[in-house]
Amino acid sequence: MPIFVDRNLYKGRPDNMREDNEMRCYDVLDELGIEYYRADHEHADTIEDCHVIEEVLGHGICKNLFLTNRQKTEFYLLLMPGDKPFKTKFLSKQLGTARLSFADADAMGQLLNVQPGSVSVLGILNDNEKKVHLVMDREVYEDEYICCHPCRNTSTLKIAVKDIIEKVVPYSGHDITVVELAWEIEE
Repeated sequence: MPIFVDRNLYKGRPDNMREDNEMRCYDVLDELGIEYYRADHEHADTIEDCHVIEEVLGHGICKNLFLTNRQKTEFYLLLMPGDKPFKTKFLSKQLGTARLSFADADAMGQLLNVQPGSVSVLGILNDNEKKVHLVMDREVYEDEYICCHPCRNTSTLKIAVKDIIEKVVPYSGHDITVVELAWEIEE
C-alpha cells in the first residue's frame, strides 16, 4: 500500500516543531544560508516509498547506505542514485578496505543520531568525532540536487549538491571520497 504524501512542496523549515535531530538540520541549513525545499509524508522506509515523493520534489531521491568494515572499526556513509544497484566488493575495492557490510542500527544511532530509514548526508552533522567517512557516487556528486531526509524519514528535502559540498560538508568537518559505481554489475 502506498504511503501518504502531502502533494505540496514547501520552501524552508516547517512551521511546527519536530524532533530535535530534524530541527537541528533546519537550523544548520538556515545558518549556512542554504535554500531548500521540503516534501512531508508518512514514514518512507524504502526507495519504492520514495517514488511518489520524487514526483513532488521533481527530482530523484538519493540512496543512503550506512556501511562498516568486517571489524566494525571504520564506518562509511555512501550516497548513490536511488535506483543504482549496489555490490559491496566494487565499493570496497575503490576504498581500499576489507569487504563492507551494512552497519547495525546501534552504530547508526550512536554515530549519526538517526534510525534505520532516516540516514542521509545531513546525519554527518551529528558525527562530532568524525568516525564516519562520507562517500559519494560520482553521479550524485555531479548532480544539480540531492534529495534526502532531514535525519527523520517523514520529510524529504531538495538541496543543491553544490551547497552540500561547499557548505554542509565543510561545516561538519568531514571530507568526501568520490567513487564510480557501475549501473551494470558484473560478477
